[in-house]
Amino acid sequence: MCSHDLCKMSPVLLVSFLLTACGAFQAQPDYLSATEKERQDIEAWSQISGGSETAYLNDLVNSPDLDVLIAEAQTSNPSLQQTLLSLKILQAQYQATRADQLPDVDAGFSASKTENADTVYSGSVEISWELDLWSRIANQTSAAASDVAEQQALYQSARDTLTAEVMQGWLQLVNLQRSIVIEEQRVNLLEKNEQWVIQRYRSGLGDLKDLDSAKSSAASARATLEEKRESLQQQQRAMNVLLGRGQGTQLIVADYPAVLLPLTELPEQTLQRRPDLKAAFLAIQANDFRTKVAYKEMLPSISLGAALTDAGTSPGEALLTNPLWSLLGQLTAPLFRGGELQANADAAELTTAQSYQAYRETLLTAVQEVEDAIGQESSLAKQQEHIESALQSAQRNFEQYQQKYRNGLVSVLDLLDVQQSAFNLESQLNDLIYQRLNNRITLGLALGLGIKETDQS
Repeated sequence: MCSHDLCKMSPVLLVSFLLTACGAFQAQPDYLSATEKERQDIEAWSQISGGSETAYLNDLVNSPDLDVLIAEAQTSNPSLQQTLLSLKILQAQYQATRADQLPDVDAGFSASKTENADTVYSGSVEISWELDLWSRIANQTSAAASDVAEQQALYQSARDTLTAEVMQGWLQLVNLQRSIVIEEQRVNLLEKNEQWVIQRYRSGLGDLKDLDSAKSSAASARATLEEKRESLQQQQRAMNVLLGRGQGTQLIVADYPAVLLPLTELPEQTLQRRPDLKAAFLAIQANDFRTKVAYKEMLPSISLGAALTDAGTSPGEALLTNPLWSLLGQLTAPLFRGGELQANADAAELTTAQSYQAYRETLLTAVQEVEDAIGQESSLAKQQEHIESALQSAQRNFEQYQQKYRNGLVSVLDLLDVQQSAFNLESQLNDLIYQRLNNRITLGLALGLGIKETDQS
């Protein structure tokens, strides 16, 4: 067989290569089709009335001030910027992978000097190219493209999550500020009661037990107030981190805004919007391509090469003025690697199976998040209704006990218990309102509502 002519290879060697190629291809589980079946098997979740059809997460709250904070976080949050840079790195790596499909061209120029001889200059241009006989390089490129698409979905998921965190953090600032107002009212009232009890005690109208109870209640309320104030400062610092700001900036918030209840659509419509589920699917796709590449590493490969070379006693003569050309065709096939290639293929196949299970976990978690948020909306609405009714009764009861205490019909301990009950219910109602509005944002995120796209580099 002529070494320079691949067409004249011996029939035995050719048959050997073909048998190697056939043996390398094995039937692989179709995980991509399995993901479609997994989605279709999801039953319709519970429905809630009063939902609004919204396309974007930040449309749930109509607040220009909040929109400004969200835009700032999207630009300055360091964690999100790291995710964006990871995307750009993968995009650059994808371009490098695409280059493997093109021929490599190298140019060289050298000079050598030997004793008692003239300096010899040589120049060359070499071209090399691996024929993608089995689409192995194409599969590598496709895997890299899937990696980029996966990272894009993860970046979108990170943007959506950050938006929800800013919205929820903003609501928590409102919650803590309202909690402080409630505790301040509690402290003021208990301090007035304490002064009143002191005056009565000095006038001989009360006993020491009433005085100690009043002082104890006022001191406990002041401690709770300090705790709420510190919680507010901690939340201010947490918001600055989300916004990518330095510490020291204080956010001013007003009362609770109206937060729309997102419309719960069918699972098939909702799950297709979730970027984390898209990312999990694309991870399967990328690993599936890598499995194909791993098996195709066992197949023969053909590479072609061409070179132009020239030499002379001056640099000008070496610049390919009268070059010699050469062509090279090479066919290689792995015969023995100690099981390395098969082990790599097995590992790649197992990695694909692992990514499929990760997809299933993401899918089940997504459904759980939607169901939990729907259940919470219904539960919190009922709780809020009951607490509002209880608070109205407690406030009426407090007014009645104040009058009874002035008339000497009840003790100060009874009055303090009624006061504490009213303030506790008011605080509980404040927390329920926050939890319900916060849960609506959680539901919107679970339903795959994203953030409005803005121009970002």
